Amino acid sequence: MVIKPIEEIIALELVLSNHYSKVMPKLTKHYLGCYIDERLVGVVTLGWGTRPLHTIKKLFPSLVSKDYYEIGKMAMLEEMPKNSETQMISAVISWIKNNEPQIKILYTWADGMLGKPGYVYQAGNFLYGGYIWTDLYITDKGERVHPRTSQGLSDKGDKICGFRPSKDVLKDRGWNHYKGKQFRYAYFLCNKLVNYPKADALEWQIQDLTTGDWNKTDKIFYDQSITTKFNKKAVQNKNKLESLELSRKFFEF
Repeated sequence: MVIKPIEEIIALELVLSNHYSKVMPKLTKHYLGCYIDERLVGVVTLGWGTRPLHTIKKLFPSLVSKDYYEIGKMAMLEEMPKNSETQMISAVISWIKNNEPQIKILYTWADGMLGKPGYVYQAGNFLYGGYIWTDLYITDKGERVHPRTSQGLSDKGDKICGFRPSKDVLKDRGWNHYKGKQFRYAYFLCNKLVNYPKADALEWQIQDLTTGDWNKTDKIFYDQSITTKFNKKAVQNKNKLESLELSRKFFEF
């Protein structure tokens, strides 16, 4: 595997086709392509989440944003053999050491909310840093809506109002409110044996929109194909790729 920087639109093309989340992170420093025999087979983006300094300070008070990168998106062609993603991460780590030697930590989240304990990071010898409970909304069409996005919805309509939708709004729209775990992982130069989460560590809760109580549930309804139809940013990304494809056909013609 060969890792080299690529243009955002090239990364977007592979992510949109092979990743469950179609929205690219805003704070991205590097778009890295994974090549085998000159063929792009995977993409990893490096940057930071929405609160870079807060994230690293909470875990390591002596560090600052410039000391770490967070994996924003990681996607690979479905046809690739088992463990290919772990090999890609290993190659990306080598790229960071050679090109960004000041980086001390590679940080990431495994999306337990969507059934991912983080096996690929475990196989890559990342340290497990515990979990947090997080939440999201699922629309009546099966689209995921992040709590930050949901703050634009209120009892008065779709006006930006700065707070989350009430239980009455959720019921009127036919939405559900879920909670689930997100698992932290970090990679250092040294390593040690840790207790990694497995499938039995996955948990979900759904909010009763009448009482407000959170109740345990064994599944979450989610249709990832809906995102490119209703999520504004995902639709914009899809349109970019359609424009790119038209350009390619034009010049090939």
